[in-house]
Amino acid sequence: MDIWLMRHAAAQERSASGRDADRELTADGKRRAERAARGLAALEPAIDLVLTSPFRRARQTAEFAARALGLEAKLKETRALEPQRDPAEILEELAAEQSGAALLVGHEPHLGGLLGLLLGGNGLDLPLKKASVVWVEREGRAGTLRAMLPARVLERIR
Repeated sequence: MDIWLMRHAAAQERSASGRDADRELTADGKRRAERAARGLAALEPAIDLVLTSPFRRARQTAEFAARALGLEAKLKETRALEPQRDPAEILEELAAEQSGAALLVGHEPHLGGLLGLLLGGNGLDLPLKKASVVWVEREGRAGTLRAMLPARVLERIR
C-alpha cells in the first residue's frame, strides 16, 4: 500500500473562536496548498482515498488535494489524524479502509511521528514542513521512503 502524507499549509496564529481546531489557512496558505495539490496531482499518483484531520486548516488543505486529484467524493475526516493522537490509530483505520493508496492530511508532530513509525518504529520523529508531501510504500509492517516533496518543489511541478 502506498501512503502519502501531507501537512497542512500555513494557518492563522489564532482563530476568532480561540480554538485551535478552528484555525484556518491564511491567504498565502491557501495559495500554497492549491499549488502543492496541483503539483501532487501532476505526478499522477494512484491515490484513491483522502483522509484528513477534522481541524479546519487540515480540512481546507485536503479539499484542495481532493479536488486536484478528482477525489472529492473520497474525502473523509477522521479524528485519528488530530495532532495529539497516537500515530498507530490512523494505521489501524487505514487498514480497515482497504485502499490501494491513500493521502493522509494532518499536523505536526503527529505526521512526523507517523512517518517515523512507518519507516523505523516507535519513537522516531521525522517532521514535515507545511504543505509538503511524503510518499511511503508499505508492505506488511515495513515502509520504504519513495519521495519527500517540499511545497516549493510541488509548486513547480506542472
